[in-house]
Amino acid sequence: MVKTSLKNIPLILIILIFNNFLAQLNAQKLPENKMVTAPIRKPDTIKVKKEQLEAIVQTKADNMRNDIPKKMTYLNKKAEVQYQDMKIEADYISIDWDKSLIFARGELDSLGKVKVPVVTTQGGKTYETDQFSYNLKTKQAIAFNARTEESEGVIVAEKTKKYNDSVFFMKRGKYTTDEYFIKKKDTIADYYLLAPNIKLIKGKNKSQVITGPIQLYIEQVPTPLIMPFAILPFSDKRSAGILIPSFGEREDVGFFLNSLGYYQPIGEHFDLKILTDIYTKGSWNLRPEMNYKKNYRYSGSFSADIGTTIRGIKGLSDYSKTGTYRIAWRHQQDSKANPFLTFAASVDVVSNKFYNNTVNNNYAFNQNNLNAQQNSSVSVVKRFLTLPITITGTSSYSQNFSTGLADLKLPVLNVAVNQFYLFKPKTGIREGLLENITVNTGLNFNNYVQTNEGELFTKAMFDKLQTGLQNKIGLGTNTTIAKYFTFSISADINNALTTKTLTRFYNPISNKVEDVLNKKIAGYSSFSSSASLQTVLYGMLNFKKGGPIQAIRHMMTPQIGFNYSPDFSAPGFGYYKNYYNDRGEMTPYSIFDRGIIGSPNSFLLQALSFAISNNLEMKVKSKKDSTGFKKVKIFETLNFNTNYNFAAPQYKWSIFSFNGQTTLFDKLNLNTSLTLEPYQIIFAPDSDIGIRTENFGHFSVQGFNAQFSYPLSNETFSGKEKKDLSKKYSKKGEIRNEEYYFDDDGYARFTQPWTLNINAQYSYNRSLTRFGNKMASLGLDGTLKLTPFWSLSGNLYYDLVTKQIANTRLGFSRDQRSFTINFNWIPYGQYKVYDFFIGIKANILRDALKYKDQSFTQPNAPF
Repeated sequence: MVKTSLKNIPLILIILIFNNFLAQLNAQKLPENKMVTAPIRKPDTIKVKKEQLEAIVQTKADNMRNDIPKKMTYLNKKAEVQYQDMKIEADYISIDWDKSLIFARGELDSLGKVKVPVVTTQGGKTYETDQFSYNLKTKQAIAFNARTEESEGVIVAEKTKKYNDSVFFMKRGKYTTDEYFIKKKDTIADYYLLAPNIKLIKGKNKSQVITGPIQLYIEQVPTPLIMPFAILPFSDKRSAGILIPSFGEREDVGFFLNSLGYYQPIGEHFDLKILTDIYTKGSWNLRPEMNYKKNYRYSGSFSADIGTTIRGIKGLSDYSKTGTYRIAWRHQQDSKANPFLTFAASVDVVSNKFYNNTVNNNYAFNQNNLNAQQNSSVSVVKRFLTLPITITGTSSYSQNFSTGLADLKLPVLNVAVNQFYLFKPKTGIREGLLENITVNTGLNFNNYVQTNEGELFTKAMFDKLQTGLQNKIGLGTNTTIAKYFTFSISADINNALTTKTLTRFYNPISNKVEDVLNKKIAGYSSFSSSASLQTVLYGMLNFKKGGPIQAIRHMMTPQIGFNYSPDFSAPGFGYYKNYYNDRGEMTPYSIFDRGIIGSPNSFLLQALSFAISNNLEMKVKSKKDSTGFKKVKIFETLNFNTNYNFAAPQYKWSIFSFNGQTTLFDKLNLNTSLTLEPYQIIFAPDSDIGIRTENFGHFSVQGFNAQFSYPLSNETFSGKEKKDLSKKYSKKGEIRNEEYYFDDDGYARFTQPWTLNINAQYSYNRSLTRFGNKMASLGLDGTLKLTPFWSLSGNLYYDLVTKQIANTRLGFSRDQRSFTINFNWIPYGQYKVYDFFIGIKANILRDALKYKDQSFTQPNAPF
């Protein structure tokens, strides 16, 4: 080796000398004063082989063995491997160093089944599996029967493949939020969602589960609720999701899925719900709803119901097909947004027969189908910091479903001047009639039309549109006379203009009285005044000491007044005209009748009014009260009023009216009213319509109304003190995280709270008819908690006149560990329907599988 190297030395020296000689020759050929840069030779680099693993693999076990030839490590009993942020704990672990592969298996029982799973912890998350394989280089893993906890739920999959730290693929996975199953108090979940394929995507602040077809299982029993896909977002933010429907049957339209839909948030301020109702007999309904909200500014919603209701069988006489619609808008301004300018809207426009034909069962359960009228309004209110006025602009739309007519006011502008004192003193307290004079005034501009659904915003509607302008001035004052009497005086002036006047005539061809509205500007001014004197009287009736009743106190407020108004039907005013009726009699009418501004008085009013208000209370003994006594209300209010018109040519006395309100036994609320006709009414033998005579003193009941309600509960009979179960039962245990006392037979003991509201109403109206109209009903509305987890609620209304059940609803609710079952049933009435709904209670599924419609516009809605 050394000899060979010495032989090569002369050859190396010859090469170096020759290269030096060539370099000198090249340098002599170059021109002077020019620099030449030789190419820079890149330094030689040596590639260092990268280490196989990025960190040290730490191992620990009770029994450890290394197989050097096979490059294997075996760990048995309490085996543990730590690599970077991942930790694996198992009964058995093997490491193939050549393939960089870790295999872990849980502890087996005598039958070869895993009884203690493999526990893997990474990134703060814990995973439990029967078997687990992990590649240290690619960081990919495969697990069998893996249990993955995510937010409030857990996923158990037959096979799970970890693609990277963020993406997991699962085969035949079950997802549940059952608290008992998560805490391992139960080996079987009370419900789960089963999907053949699941993709779990983990993020820093948000995780998401995406599945193919997914089915709901309850107590391991499959339900009909199958969805083609599901997206389960695990985040505190609003997320898109499917809305769970209810299902049931309605007698007239068949089986249904109700409120099936999808929820989609749009930005920070909007969200969208699209719901649908589907029936087996062909009926359908689409219900989009857009909610919006801007914090400290405003919130609201747009919604619609558009559908078709099909009843009967096509080709038969009972077949019908009806289209329905409902459009609604709600807007509410935050009180902090602008105190000087507020805007609000409550718009509800429906087709005339909507509530009688809609297939949205929520209207039946909420009793909206009993609505006889629908009202809508939009308003803008402007206030000023320095000006004492308030400007209000409104538009309203009122629908009457019985007549099919609608009242439209568009727009209405009201300018109100704040009340002020005409002669307010600069200093001191106001005294006397003069200094207490108040002025109330304002200007009202109104546009009104009554039309039907088909004429809305057509030429026919605008032809009937009326415009009116009114200015009202109210003056009032009061003072105290002789310390005990309050004397008040008031006067009202009304100035009005309108664009329509009335011409009325009798048409002999049609044998009807016809009205014609003329396009003509006309107006009137009217005046009225009143004066009253009022005082308060007290009376006390004391009883013998020691008796059950100590005293009765009576407070009476009598009032006498005088009202005056001129007769504006005189020909000199021009406000009233005459026409000849079907009997040739001259009949007066006002040219402002059926108008927007009303009509002035058609008679001279010089009436003396009488009114008395009473309050009656009683003081009785009471052991429950610390003072030994308590007050019992006999009548909170008992009022009477009538008047006598000196200027009336006949029937000088008006109707005698009574009304009262009281609360008996601290529970029974009673409201009643009575009207009496002071003149005799006589009837012809063959007529049911009576004639009013001048014979005073024959009082007859013209109207009577009574309403009472009585709320009952379990505390009504047991008192406020609850029974102490610990004194009666010694055994104590836990059911579903709640403690109970048990009797000697092992049955759990608990209270069963209940409520029952009894409502009754009776009304009688007679007027001049021989036989009056009666209405009487009895209603029950209550709840009962059969067990801590079973609830019963319902209502029943019975018509005592027709002897028929008017409206009934019965509902059951079962609170499971992690979901709720609701069942509602209407057995009588127009809508005979039952509805069944299953709702998952976990907050994490509030958007993905909504238990109830809930969005950012309803932050406190129950879940």
